[in-house]
Amino acid sequence: MEDDFEVPTASDMEEDEMNNLENEPVDPIDPILKVGEEKEIGKNGLKKKLVKEGEGWETPDNGDEVEVHYTGTLLDGTKFDSSRDKGSTFKFKLGLGQVIKGWDEGIKTMKKGENAIFTIPSELAYGESGSPPTIPPNATLQFDVELVSWNSVKDICKDGGIFKKILVEGEKWENPKDLDEVFVKYEACLEDGTLISKSDGVEFTVGDGYFCPALAKAVKTMKKGEKVLLTVKPQYAFGEDGRPAVANEGAVPPNATLHITLEVVSWKNVSDVTKDRKVMKKILKEGEGYDQPNDGTVVHVKLIGKLQDGKIFVKKGHDEEPFEFKIDEEQVIDGLDRAVKMMKKGEHALITIQPEYAFGSSESQQELAVVPANATVYYEVEMVSFVKEKESWDMNTQEKIEAAGKKKEEGNALYKAGKYERASKRYEKAVKFIEYDSSFSDEEKQQTKLLKITCNLNNAACKLKLKDYKEAEKLCTKVLELDNKNVKALYRRAQAYIQIVDLDLAEVDIKKALEIDPDNRDVKLEYRVLKEKIREYNKKDAQFYGNIFAKMNKLEQAKAAKRGPTPMAIDSKVCRLLVILVCLCLILSMITILTWQKWSDPLVDHVVM
Repeated sequence: MEDDFEVPTASDMEEDEMNNLENEPVDPIDPILKVGEEKEIGKNGLKKKLVKEGEGWETPDNGDEVEVHYTGTLLDGTKFDSSRDKGSTFKFKLGLGQVIKGWDEGIKTMKKGENAIFTIPSELAYGESGSPPTIPPNATLQFDVELVSWNSVKDICKDGGIFKKILVEGEKWENPKDLDEVFVKYEACLEDGTLISKSDGVEFTVGDGYFCPALAKAVKTMKKGEKVLLTVKPQYAFGEDGRPAVANEGAVPPNATLHITLEVVSWKNVSDVTKDRKVMKKILKEGEGYDQPNDGTVVHVKLIGKLQDGKIFVKKGHDEEPFEFKIDEEQVIDGLDRAVKMMKKGEHALITIQPEYAFGSSESQQELAVVPANATVYYEVEMVSFVKEKESWDMNTQEKIEAAGKKKEEGNALYKAGKYERASKRYEKAVKFIEYDSSFSDEEKQQTKLLKITCNLNNAACKLKLKDYKEAEKLCTKVLELDNKNVKALYRRAQAYIQIVDLDLAEVDIKKALEIDPDNRDVKLEYRVLKEKIREYNKKDAQFYGNIFAKMNKLEQAKAAKRGPTPMAIDSKVCRLLVILVCLCLILSMITILTWQKWSDPLVDHVVM
């Protein structure tokens, strides 16, 4: 019977189904079963009864090589085959048509070590033909199956270019990323077993790759300690040209398929702190847990700062108490501040900081040496400990109000110093402390309302300075939802609208602000800016229509020169109509300008006075 499983009867499975995984039916849903319980799998009559639960939660997938023990019987109990009687397990690749359909559908619902009995209708077994002499036509079969193990085989690139078979499972769940530095062992052979290349340990940056393209693609799917066998087609190896022998490595013929045994020993996580690759953090030793500092956290570190030639320019926390500083208080250079914020307790990291986030274009005298202008610097940092600011959920209502007030004052100081981005963060933090006020008393709600209004208004001023006009508009709208007659909110929102050229909405806000406070000088001056903007855009419209008229007139004159008198007469009528339309557009533009002038003159005169 073993041959029957390896080569199913042609009448039971069409040839294209055996060779094309994409034509397989939709995977049956894995039913949740208790021991002794039986349920139908899918919609074709296949039933599964759980005899023994398996381990974990993973199940095999199409293409995986599974290893099973089985006993097959007819419904009357007649046994026709058994791997247990033969004393050896049976292996096959799942979902490739190497066994009857009932097996392909049923075994993919099993976990490692699981034992189940499958009742398989003839349509998913040997059909009308049966398998003489032991299996009659149209026979429903029962298989007692134990899933011993399986080796996962994955098509990494989904194009058949790299197949990965797991030989040893890895640890945890993380995979290396492009920026990470991975340490691997590998051995590459041709299909006939000829050794091409081997290394007992090599380190490379994943995104840069090594040996052939397949290695980088494969390691990004692997875990620490995982060992795999790769089957690599030419497009991910050395292509149609192959490769001559290099140093101690053998030649690769054209269009050669390679077999590569690959093991990921370890890797160093590398992160792009600033998202522009100008501050890079490489973890040398993993930290504890998941907690990281936030703005305002007091951190205790050991650090050594070096130049590109290895010269040490600063060393702190090694011979005395750990070096202490507060995140986002400009107590260290910007790049170091940002990188340390991404570290965990106990973590060791190498931080590479380019001049924009270090000491800039001027040389800087440091503790042990001078840092030259435009120097890239390197810090080895150990996070000893840190004390985070108290979070809002750990505070009572009065503490939240006090914390919000403190952040507001810090924001004000930073704004006056021209540090708008940092000031904006303070105002945002202040609002977060008091964002949800359901637990506040009525008196506290009044306090938090005033704080929200002040912080959002000040933050809007920061956003205007930073040219983030959309966010400035949103912040002002939040203020107006709390106080719809707030002149500052109307004024600043009008400023934002003018910058994003939403002049109609700017006009509405300015009019409303002047209704509330007719003598507000800032609003009147902003109105003057708005008026100039409208004149500018109307002038552009007039020029636009004028240019259209000039071009059309020139075109008509050119056409008229090529035509006779009759066509010219017809074209002239069309031209006159177009001239009238353009003139009407110009008149409308002029009326708009005059209307604005008439409406605005008294206010302009008042501002000048």
